[in-house]
Amino acid sequence: MNRIAACLAVALIAAGCASKEKQPDAAVTDRSAGTTQPSTATGQGSSSTTPRTTQPVTGNPLTDPNNVLSKRSVYFDYDSNAVKDEYRNMIQAHARYLGDNRNTNIRIEGNCDERGSREYNLALGQRRAEAVKRVMTVMGVGDNRIETVSYGEEKPKNPGHDEAAWAQNRRADIRYPGE
Repeated sequence: MNRIAACLAVALIAAGCASKEKQPDAAVTDRSAGTTQPSTATGQGSSSTTPRTTQPVTGNPLTDPNNVLSKRSVYFDYDSNAVKDEYRNMIQAHARYLGDNRNTNIRIEGNCDERGSREYNLALGQRRAEAVKRVMTVMGVGDNRIETVSYGEEKPKNPGHDEAAWAQNRRADIRYPGE
């Protein structure tokens, strides 16, 4: 447990440093766009450039396929509810998004492959959803903002009956309102 907390602390520090580096770059881009406009000295030129700089800002990061927030599934090994390191950055991005959007709540849906009894799979799906929730709460999201539910084997992503299909079905999905 202490090892997980230490890993999360390191990830948070690294992410904090990374986000600080990216913010000045965005400001530089905005300044250069602003520098170009005054040299034209026309009111029409500055209003046409303003929408270009605001369009990326107004887009929904949750639906942008180039944004990590569009990724919503955390996959698990067989018979496991341990969150793999490869999903930590994605979960952290969702936690930051929730931190910036305090009125947004989410639901984490736990899923399993078809192997195992119905009861076992419901319990395992719940443990998977709770594991993702635990990572987010460690990152500062209030646990009252995250609902967890298990669908067990009832909502497969892949209806196949082989390891490739089962691997896609062992997951927890992050859902935002309206999805």
